[in-house]
Amino acid sequence: MREQNERENIEPLHGCINRPHSGQGDFMRTDWVGNQKSIFSTLGASSHTNEEREYHDYYATEPKAVELLLTLEKFNAYILEPACGEGHISKVLEKHGYYVKSTDLVDRCFGEGGIDFFSFSKKWDGDIITNPPYKYAKSFIRKALQIIPNGNKIAMFLKLQFLEGKERKEFFKTSPPKTVYVSSSRLKCAKNGKFVKEHSSAVAFCWYIWVKGYKGDTVIKWFN
Repeated sequence: MREQNERENIEPLHGCINRPHSGQGDFMRTDWVGNQKSIFSTLGASSHTNEEREYHDYYATEPKAVELLLTLEKFNAYILEPACGEGHISKVLEKHGYYVKSTDLVDRCFGEGGIDFFSFSKKWDGDIITNPPYKYAKSFIRKALQIIPNGNKIAMFLKLQFLEGKERKEFFKTSPPKTVYVSSSRLKCAKNGKFVKEHSSAVAFCWYIWVKGYKGDTVIKWFN
């Protein structure tokens, strides 16, 4: 019920398509409205304290982070990117030969817009790699685990602080990530995809890797 309540006030959005991989099912729609007050203010990060969160919680992933991920993990040839934004993750994956289905709730003229990941009812016979709206990260992980086969992977680019919290502790007990890769040097997420305007990052990011069916202990590793 909590996840349902946090996704109220759904509004349909429509978009343009750029190289979605065909034949893998039809898709989705929901509201990803970000917080009005930046979490950076709470953290005391000076480069962010006077800024509000982007309305749809759109913070694009630095392509370097994806390049580094591909040195750490091997993935299925077919990848779903359900929060593709302007394609910062998808373009790197495509460059490395992956077939990527790119979708997003908001039309940013890349992939297929107006698509709600939470409404997807068919299975995805591949892996999932994304940087979800942080507010709905746990819901994204749960949905991803529902639609992939046992043994397939989910890679989520999230803040280090995602490890915190009593609710997430309980979630990790039943759905532990197999590996958490902590970036020892700061990687960037750019508000509205505007990396040229971003200062050095005040936030530590990680790649969280789930393998569906894995029930062992989570291994922490460092990279970058």
